[in-house]
Amino acid sequence: MSIELPEYYFRVRENGAVVFRVGTENRQRRIEMDEIAVVNVRNGTIKPHGSVTLTDADMAAIKNWIAARQAQLAAREVDDILRTVDHLNLTTQWVQSRATDEQLEAVTDVLLLTMHDLRSVLVRKKAERLTKPGD
Repeated sequence: MSIELPEYYFRVRENGAVVFRVGTENRQRRIEMDEIAVVNVRNGTIKPHGSVTLTDADMAAIKNWIAARQAQLAAREVDDILRTVDHLNLTTQWVQSRATDEQLEAVTDVLLLTMHDLRSVLVRKKAERLTKPGD
């Protein structure tokens, strides 16, 4: 069975990834991963590792990965918020049907403050969008 390995491997980190060039061009056909760069997804910086000089192909692959990763993270962020909406609905049902007085005492104040803060920000942002010139 023959498996085609990718040319690059991206080890995901908190704000980006460590980039490795993958190779099997040795006598033992072992997988070798040479670190070539560190990338930051938030600001798009690409820092070569040590004395490595990145080729045009390296840069193109890294930039493509950054763009794909940014799109993936943006989609996840929206999905996380939609899950939060579901969780708020489940919380409402829990409060309505099963929560004890002691449980409500433990969560009511923090939930009310959090929801007040969220509502204030959402209303302000909505007003900004509605009053934005040119729309």
